[in-house]
Amino acid sequence: MKYLIILTDGAADEPLEALGNRTPLEAAKLPNIDSLASRGTVGMVRTIPPGMSPGSDTANLSVMGFDPATYHTGRSPLEAVSMGIEMDQSDVAFRCNLVTLEGDGDYADRIIIDHSAGDITTDEAKYLILSIQNALGTDAIRFYPGVSYRHAMIVHNGDTGYDLTPPHDILDQRIGEHLPKGERAFFLEEMMRKSVSILETHPVNLSRERRGLRPANSIWVWGEGRKPALPSFYEKYGIHGATISAVDLIKGIGVCAGLEALSVPGATGTIHTNFDGKATAAVEAFQRGVDFVYLHLEAPDECSHQGDLEGKLLSLELIDEKVVGPIVRYLAGSGESYRIMVLPDHPTPMRTRTHSREPVPFVLYDSGDLKEEDPKRTFCEFAAVRGMFFPGGHELADYFFKAQR
Repeated sequence: MKYLIILTDGAADEPLEALGNRTPLEAAKLPNIDSLASRGTVGMVRTIPPGMSPGSDTANLSVMGFDPATYHTGRSPLEAVSMGIEMDQSDVAFRCNLVTLEGDGDYADRIIIDHSAGDITTDEAKYLILSIQNALGTDAIRFYPGVSYRHAMIVHNGDTGYDLTPPHDILDQRIGEHLPKGERAFFLEEMMRKSVSILETHPVNLSRERRGLRPANSIWVWGEGRKPALPSFYEKYGIHGATISAVDLIKGIGVCAGLEALSVPGATGTIHTNFDGKATAAVEAFQRGVDFVYLHLEAPDECSHQGDLEGKLLSLELIDEKVVGPIVRYLAGSGESYRIMVLPDHPTPMRTRTHSREPVPFVLYDSGDLKEEDPKRTFCEFAAVRGMFFPGGHELADYFFKAQR
C-alpha cells in the first residue's frame, strides 16, 4: 500500500463576491482532484485544537498525525531542526522574517506592508541575514539564513512565554501595537529596531529598490519554542515516509518524526515553485520503495497573504494539473494499492489575508474501496460539509493510515 497526502496550504476560503459567491476551491478547475472525490470520501476536519493559534506548525503537526495539544512546542524549533541547527534543551528558537515596513517616523509608527519582503530571493536574503548576524549576533544570540524571507534566530539559555505576533497577521497595520511583549521582551524589540539601520542602506536592498522591488528593511521576530520530541512516524504507523516541501517547517516536522526530507531544485514555496519537480520527486520516492509521501504546496497560502485572488486560483489549478494528475497516473499504473488524501492545513481567507481556525475540507481516495461515482462530491467546502467530520487532524491521520489495513 502506498500513501500520499497532498497538502494545499491555505486553500480553504470563504465565498467571494468576485467569484459569484463561490470559494476559490469551488471556482478553480480541479478535474483530477474532483475525480478522486467523486469515487472517494469527502468531509471536514478540524486541524486546530481549541485555544491554539491557527499556524501552519499547529495544523501540519495535526495533519501528520501528531496532536498539537500534546506535541506543539513552537514553530521555530521545527524550522531550525530542518536547517540543521543543533539545539540544546535550554536553547530557544525564533522565526526571523525579513519584512517590508513603510514610513519614515518612529519604528512603532511604521506600517508592515509585506511579511515576505516581496518574496525576496534566498541568495539576496542570505547576505542580509549574515549582515544582521555580524551586527547583532553575540555568543548567546545567533542568526541563521534560511529560504527566501524565512530565517532563524537561536538564543542560548533563552526564555519562552513572550507575546509575539506573526507578521502575516498584521499586514497594512501600524506595528506599534504588535511589537514583542513580555517581562523580558525588550531585547527582541531592540534588535528589530536596530535592524532597520543595518538593512535600509544595504547594497542588496538598494539594488532591489532600483529594480522596483520591495526592500527587506526590517527583521521581525516571532514563533519562539524549544526543540520538540515527536514519536517516530514508523513506530506510530509502521510505514517509511518522506516529506517534499520548500518550507523548513514541514521538513522539520518530518525530520523530528524520522521522515526523510527530500529537496527539489527550484522549490520556492510560491506560485513560481517547481510543481513538476515536486511531482517527479514523489513518483521517484515511491519507485524506490518509500511507503508514504507528504507533499506540501505553499502557493495558495502565499497568494492569500498577498491578496492575489487570480494567483490563488491559478496555484490551485497548477497543483491539480502538474502535481495531482501525474502522481495519480503513476499510482494507477503501478499495480499497487494506494490511498490519497488532499486537504488544506487551515483556511487563509482572501478577506483577511491571514490564517483562520475553521475546519477544512478533505478528499480521501482508496483504490481498494471505490465508491459509486457521484459528480456532486468535489473538493470544496460546501460538498465536504455534507460528508464525514473529524474533530482533530490527528484522528483523520489515524483513519487514513490505519483504516482497512
